[in-house]
Amino acid sequence: MSDEKNNNKQYPNSVTNISRSPHISMWKVLIPVVIGLTVVVWLFRREFSVKVWDSIHFDAHVIVCILLAWLCMAGRDFGLTWRFRSLTDRELTWWQAIKVNFMCEFTSAVTPSAVGGSSLGMIFLHHEGIALGRATTLMMTTLFLDELFFVVSCPIIVAIVPYDELFGFSHTKFEIGLRWVFWIVYAVLFAWTLILFLGIILKPEGVRKALIWLFGWKLLRRWQPAVISLGDSMVATAKSLRTRSWKWWGEVFGATALTWTSRYLVVNALFLGFVPAANQLVVFARQFVVWVVLMVSPTPGGSGVSEWLFTEYYGDMLGNASVALIIALFWRIITYYVYLIVGVFLAPSMLSGRTARPVVADLEIAIDSTTADSDIKNKQDDRTAAEK
Repeated sequence: MSDEKNNNKQYPNSVTNISRSPHISMWKVLIPVVIGLTVVVWLFRREFSVKVWDSIHFDAHVIVCILLAWLCMAGRDFGLTWRFRSLTDRELTWWQAIKVNFMCEFTSAVTPSAVGGSSLGMIFLHHEGIALGRATTLMMTTLFLDELFFVVSCPIIVAIVPYDELFGFSHTKFEIGLRWVFWIVYAVLFAWTLILFLGIILKPEGVRKALIWLFGWKLLRRWQPAVISLGDSMVATAKSLRTRSWKWWGEVFGATALTWTSRYLVVNALFLGFVPAANQLVVFARQFVVWVVLMVSPTPGGSGVSEWLFTEYYGDMLGNASVALIIALFWRIITYYVYLIVGVFLAPSMLSGRTARPVVADLEIAIDSTTADSDIKNKQDDRTAAEK
């Protein structure tokens, strides 16, 4: 119990903020569904052709490829479950890790893409018996691993696949805008990954001090408490990660690579069924562009934006917008709507506030966090007085 207390002392702000489980109401689930279906209906009215639908025969080949797409998504879930097991040193059972995985995906589906499932991941880990402080460390580690995968993989994909196949296939405003958004988001992603690398691997104390100094400016001071919490999380995460072996890093990054690769291969499986003549390497490579762009989607889970982006971006490879729309619909059902359905059933128990940890431990954490919050407030008051 003393180790648990020490872990949580390192995250006073985080513990205070997440000690009370949030409530996800049904309308937050319905909003992304309504947005997505509205865009799909609009696209169907604009692009869909009954003749194209009649020309598609759901024979054994197509059905097998659809099942293959589901299998790829199962590989993605296995990768994330495996990663949660590895990060917690096998403290989570397979079933517990699966529940955490599905709930993270569920929160990703009902929140804007920029927020993501990691925003509540520590609550789900805590529900399964992981101390709050350590859960924060683990979720920051998953964030770093995901960002690192994108930062490393995207240049490799751009180097392997002809640039014109990714961005130069047309000279429309859509293609030009997509290219600019992709590289801007990638630049921000690269900078954020670099900060995380310095903050949780190389110079955690230095990054923490730099962030606190930067957000001490008058215009940014309102965000300083959150930045202090972030800096504390980085320092604690660094202490945990520096003791890890190369074998451990290889395992968690391998699970991350399996997760994202399996997610992308869902589209490859669908193209293999509906458009077998398509260049599978290009289909796979364009998924990197799609997911990077969707990181800045303002809608919950990228609903609406995903369907439209898919039909526009892959349209040139299909020659028919109706086929693109059909593939997009299967893609979203497999990679998105299924998590909404599963999450609705898991959410009541996972967000009930009941954890696998003793109540006495929670009370001790609350006392520790209250004391720590008071110390931080006193330090901030002293800093403000000194500036005056």
